[in-house]
Amino acid sequence: MHFIAVQRVVLKLALAASLYCIFSITAQAASVRGVVTDASGAKVTGATVGLISNGQIVGSAVSSADGSFQIMTGVSGRFFLVVSAKSFRQLETPGFYAGRLDSVEQSVVLEPEWVRESIVVTATGTPTPQPQTSAAISVLGPLDLSLREDLVSAMRLMPGTFVAQVGQRGAQSSLFVRGGDSDANKILVDGVSAGDVGGRFDFGPLSTTAVQSAEIYRGPNTSLYGADAASGVVSLATPHGTTSFPSLLFHGDWGNFSTSREELEASGAHNKIDYYGAFSWLQTANNLPHDEYHVATSAANLGWQPNGSTQVRGTIHYGVDATGVPGTWEFHHLSDQATEKDQDIYLSASIDNQTTADFHNTVRYGLTRKREQYHLWNQTGTGVFDGFGDSFGDLVTITGANGYSVTGRALMDFAGTYPQGYQLVSNRDQMVYQGDFRFTPHLIGLVGFQYEDERGAEPGSAYYKPVDRTNYDYRAAVHGDFKNRFFYTLGGDLEHYSLFGTQTSPRAGVSLYALRPRKGIFSGTRLLFNYGDAVREPSLTDQFNSLYNFLENNSGQSTVQQLRIKPLAAPTTRTYEAGFEQALFTQHLIFRASYFHNEYGKQIEYVGLDLIPALLPNLTTAQQQELTTVLEQNFAYELTLNTEAFRAQGVETTLESGIGRNVFLRGGYTYLDAVVQRSFANADVNLLGPVPTFNGIPLGTYSPLQGARPFRRPPHTGFFTATYAARQMSVVFSSAFASRSDDSDFLGGYDINGGNSLLLPNRNLDHGYAKIDLGGSYQFLPWLGIYGQAENLTNNQHIAPIGYLSLPTNVRIGLRLQWGKEKAR
Repeated sequence: MHFIAVQRVVLKLALAASLYCIFSITAQAASVRGVVTDASGAKVTGATVGLISNGQIVGSAVSSADGSFQIMTGVSGRFFLVVSAKSFRQLETPGFYAGRLDSVEQSVVLEPEWVRESIVVTATGTPTPQPQTSAAISVLGPLDLSLREDLVSAMRLMPGTFVAQVGQRGAQSSLFVRGGDSDANKILVDGVSAGDVGGRFDFGPLSTTAVQSAEIYRGPNTSLYGADAASGVVSLATPHGTTSFPSLLFHGDWGNFSTSREELEASGAHNKIDYYGAFSWLQTANNLPHDEYHVATSAANLGWQPNGSTQVRGTIHYGVDATGVPGTWEFHHLSDQATEKDQDIYLSASIDNQTTADFHNTVRYGLTRKREQYHLWNQTGTGVFDGFGDSFGDLVTITGANGYSVTGRALMDFAGTYPQGYQLVSNRDQMVYQGDFRFTPHLIGLVGFQYEDERGAEPGSAYYKPVDRTNYDYRAAVHGDFKNRFFYTLGGDLEHYSLFGTQTSPRAGVSLYALRPRKGIFSGTRLLFNYGDAVREPSLTDQFNSLYNFLENNSGQSTVQQLRIKPLAAPTTRTYEAGFEQALFTQHLIFRASYFHNEYGKQIEYVGLDLIPALLPNLTTAQQQELTTVLEQNFAYELTLNTEAFRAQGVETTLESGIGRNVFLRGGYTYLDAVVQRSFANADVNLLGPVPTFNGIPLGTYSPLQGARPFRRPPHTGFFTATYAARQMSVVFSSAFASRSDDSDFLGGYDINGGNSLLLPNRNLDHGYAKIDLGGSYQFLPWLGIYGQAENLTNNQHIAPIGYLSLPTNVRIGLRLQWGKEKAR
């Protein structure tokens, strides 16, 4: 009996010691937990979750019936999760830091094995799976961008968008989304507004260096991002370092037109710090005289996680470029001896804190510094001058895509003292706060505040004055669902902008699974609807060239009163969208279609200098000519006012599918029906004189006429891509096409007699095109690979608007050298 009593005591002590040890280890262990769901929000049971540190599995779990998992580890450091489940693509999460006592939330969203459904941010302000949003969003990932040196061609590979590049590599490039103006898009680099003051953004010199992904939101979203997000949002993200050792990657390629590009990346992560840096240099001669282009891009991303719930991060992008500006070669058969240079800095500094399991806060400071200089070094011409000393090009025949043609000499350069030029400066300091709180697993609330101090000027010019705009933006939104079947987003903001005062911008979107994802031919049906209002700031150039200010300052008060011309105001947008998404053959194929209807009001229209005599009838001819000369010397060839209104409606479709694990296909088509509803040129013919005509066809010289289509918005656009990605080899085929579009050659008053004989009908003036690109890479050794990219295989030089020549077929072949086992993600 005594022996049994002693044995019981020993067993109790051993049990107590074991429990103590387990408790001690648990108390000092990091906890990584979360929930595994599919893109629709349904819980995934039986998913295998592995916790990886320094290339080793340090813990694992299997998701339970409610999709939840928890992994305990006594190791502190940097981790990432690898998650796999039947019928889903294996997922690897971004890296994160966890200390011994940290509890880290890492919920995981798996996507179907055969299609791609990304986690997006621009629709709701918080990371959300695409199927849980009603918004139209496309994501360009590393495979889409890895072989390209700029974003211009890549951004054509999505529905509802059109890119107009006025020339060859490096030339000014504008993005039109669903028929909206090119100034109506908000461009973000790591959450920082990157556009000029007023929203204008040139994609031409923007390199893909240090761009991990590009998320493109189609539709207005000023309720989350403030003015300028009136047609769309483009959000660019910088890679993070992930390897536990320094990793170096070098790219070097060479091609025709004396093209070369070199890029070096360095990245890694150690304990609480991750780092990434990149530098690239590209230069090319293009294939026109005076059209050389080079761009240097530097970028860095440094992150610090003091614990598992807080992250401090800073990123910076610095780009310097210079390009020749040959101008409209087809109108003169001569190139201007002109250059444009840019120096752009985008800086983001943020603190991200998961205050509680449900409460998340972000504070971000953003800095944007942009300089653009244009210089016309000499007056170019063929030796033919008019009475004012203006020079002219060759005698040429100009033919539009509509078949109409004219012959004559077009004005090349104005008389004056050379070199001439201008400089535009856009400075912005931005402070943003955003907090989101998860009230329930099915409801998230968001509040935010944004302050901007914008400064703009044209140094060295007596005509333009410095501009200082102080803007405030208060925003709130909710995003939630009912039983993972009905998803909704409601939000709005109150904006106070120095230039146009106070306005509000509501937005609403809903998405309903009429048929939940499942096995079968019809394996999921989703319906969606969106509504939104938006505004945008006029650009610096628009403000400087305001017709109202010009008339007020030059004795044109009678014209102001007669035409009821007002100070420049904010253009507005209102949109409605409805559509559906159909999954087929157990989500092997997904088809999306939507109808959108956009109303654009108070849009900015342009009045050319040849109309000044009519607008200032009280001035003598000499005084009018003096004013015209001043405007010409300051490159103010057009004056602006808010008199245009148009609507743009259309249908947007995409189809995507995977074949096996390595092949992915995606295509899309958009039909756009846009029409001008109000035009200054039509409304005031009694004062301005009759509208110019071509064989009886009315012509819009500077802006489209009422009833016509807005310029550079083709009614038919589409794309198709096919990618193959395996361990050692990748192949990317892409094609984009567009139908003919309306435009002007803008040669009103620019023939050798100061007349309109060189104007062509606007309808279908710009050529349609098909652009085909092919690229690929092969990894011979872990440290050595080759790659190549061929663009514009159809050798089409009419991708650009009329007058400009596009770059013919161009090919680059290069080497990739790598030290380290993986590239930064």
